[in-house]
Amino acid sequence: MKKISATMLARQLGDVLGRIRYRGESFEVERNGVIVARIEPARSARAGHVADAVHAWRDAAEPDPGFAEALERVGAADREPRNPWAS
Repeated sequence: MKKISATMLARQLGDVLGRIRYRGESFEVERNGVIVARIEPARSARAGHVADAVHAWRDAAEPDPGFAEALERVGAADREPRNPWAS
């Protein structure tokens, strides 16, 4: 667990939150040399496991045979947006 001052936390909150979320780091926050808080990743924000993905894939419904054709129609109908500033 890394130690960080309350002042540094206030200055770098976005960075610290990113390190907590994406790297799983934990911090002890100090104020005047006394630890006043601990910040760690939320338990519900755990990364998924490959087994979870395999189970979800296996338990999914059968594919819709018309889905690929619908995607093709959508893609064919898609056009570049018109430039409203063009004369």
